[in-house]
Amino acid sequence: MESIASANGVEIAYETFGDPADETMLLIMGLGVQMLGWDVQLCRTLAGRGYHVVRFDNRDVGHSTKVEGGTRPNVMAALAGDLSSATYTLDDMADDTAGLLDERGVDAAHVFGASQGGMIAQTVAIRHPERVRSLVSIMSTTGDPMVGQPHPEAIPALLTRPPEGREGFIDFVVAAWNVIGSPGFEADEDALRARAGASYDRGIYPDGTGRQLLAILVSGDRTEALRRLDVPTTVIHGTKDILVDVSGGKATAAAIPGARLELIEGMGHDLPAQLWPRFVELITENAERAKAPAG
Repeated sequence: MESIASANGVEIAYETFGDPADETMLLIMGLGVQMLGWDVQLCRTLAGRGYHVVRFDNRDVGHSTKVEGGTRPNVMAALAGDLSSATYTLDDMADDTAGLLDERGVDAAHVFGASQGGMIAQTVAIRHPERVRSLVSIMSTTGDPMVGQPHPEAIPALLTRPPEGREGFIDFVVAAWNVIGSPGFEADEDALRARAGASYDRGIYPDGTGRQLLAILVSGDRTEALRRLDVPTTVIHGTKDILVDVSGGKATAAAIPGARLELIEGMGHDLPAQLWPRFVELITENAERAKAPAG
């Protein structure tokens, strides 16, 4: 059942799976994607491995607070170097995440972030290291503009505003994921259409996606801060990711001391159901590292 938390001056919509007495595993989704991007079955599988799983809507998507009024996000100007229309940063989104843990009464969690969610997860570990038991960053990057950049054919999927209407939105989402998804794994188009329709029904806010993109652009390079982390970390990236090039994952793993890098052949910028068992093993193995005694 969905709940609302007051965190860092905004309201965050979230859902939980599993036993609240278990250690918390916090799932952070990417640019413009609601918590529905974390499939219920994946969440339940992780909960079945002994974790209290929390998925949530970042600010400006789904049922969480929408930043309204003021300057509209000007993505094209931002890409040209004018970041004046940015409303908030990844630091703010990381503080939202820490605030959600506060609201849940959780001292520290295992944090798993995808794409922009990986950037937020990294930033939580940088700003609130005591709140992160273990870190998994998937299909993400460091903020260094020399790595992790989209391939030219992926840019329309990143920058095109969706059309009006439910069916048009669903078709738009399917077309975008057909471009940036995993060529090595067969997509479940029915599941994708169902998730896109459910997202539309919960509420679509294109300006929010623009604000989130500006938060990435304005936040800069985390590489040096990542070098100071001391947390069990696994970095996962697909070899066929054209939205966040695999160089972003390689750079992330190289920056974080002791990080494990797992490159997955044929995986693009999505979470194919065929890979969920592998993800679960990687995530839980990394979490177990946090429980192991030092030495």
